[in-house]
Amino acid sequence: MTSAEALRRDRTQRRAVTAPRVLAAEWTKAAGVTSTAWTVAGTVGAAGSLAFVLGSFAGPGSAVSGTSLATSGYPLAQLGALVLGVLIGSADSATGTCLTTYAAVPRRLPVLGAQVVVTGALAALTGLAAFAVSVAATAGTAGTGRAAGAPWALSDPQDLRAAAGYVLFLTGAAVCGVLLGALLRRPLAALTTAVALFVLADQVLAANPGRVTGTVRALLPGGGTRLFADDAQLAALAAGGGPDLGARGGGLVLGAWCLGLLLLAGHRLVRRDVA
Repeated sequence: MTSAEALRRDRTQRRAVTAPRVLAAEWTKAAGVTSTAWTVAGTVGAAGSLAFVLGSFAGPGSAVSGTSLATSGYPLAQLGALVLGVLIGSADSATGTCLTTYAAVPRRLPVLGAQVVVTGALAALTGLAAFAVSVAATAGTAGTGRAAGAPWALSDPQDLRAAAGYVLFLTGAAVCGVLLGALLRRPLAALTTAVALFVLADQVLAANPGRVTGTVRALLPGGGTRLFADDAQLAALAAGGGPDLGARGGGLVLGAWCLGLLLLAGHRLVRRDVA
C-alpha cells in the first residue's frame, strides 16, 4: 500500500459515521443550548416545590405515606420531561438544521436512536435529582409514612421500588416526547399531543370512573405512574373500574407506547422528506 493510499484510507476512517460519533454529536447539540439546562433545572425545582407544598398539608396522623409525598411532584416533573423530549426531538426541524444533520448521517435512523439515548440519559438524571430534592423537601413533614413519623427510607424495598419507578416513568415520558417531536416535527404540535396523552385524557377519564374509562385510562401512557404508586394508590386505581395492572403492568404500557412511537417516528424519518 502506497503512502497516498494509506492517507486516503486514514481520512476515510476519520470521516466515517459511527454510533459513538453520532451519539456524541447529539449530546453536544442537546447540552449546548441553554433551554436544556433551564428545562432540567425547572423540572427539578418544580417537582420539589410541589412535593413540599403538598407535604405541608399532611398533618400528624395523616395516612399519606412517605413514598406518595416524595413522588407527589410528578405532575410538574412529567411536564418538564415531556418538554425536554419534545425540544430535542423537534430541534432539527424547528431550527432548519435537519438538512445538515442528515447530510452528515444519511442513514437517518442512527440520529433518532442517539436522540432517544441522550434524552433518556438526561431524563434519568433529572428524575434522580427531582426525587432527591422531593425527598429532602418532605423529610420533615409530620405524620408521614406507613408508621407515624416514618419518611421515605432508603432501606425500605417498597420505597426503593418507588424511587426507581419515578425515574423510569420520567425517562419514559421524555422518550415519548422526543419521539413525538421527531414524528410531528413541530414543537407546539408535539407538546400539545404529549400533554393530551399524558395529562388531559387521564384527567378527563379519571373524572368519569367506570369499567370502560378505567380500562382506557390504564392503557394510556400516563398509566406508567403505577411504577411508583404505593400499595394504597394501586388499590385505589384497581377499584376505579380499570384492570389491576400493578407496577409492572404500568411500566409495560409505557414501554409499549415508547416502542410504538419509535416505529412510527422511524418509519416517517426513513420514508418521508426531512425538510
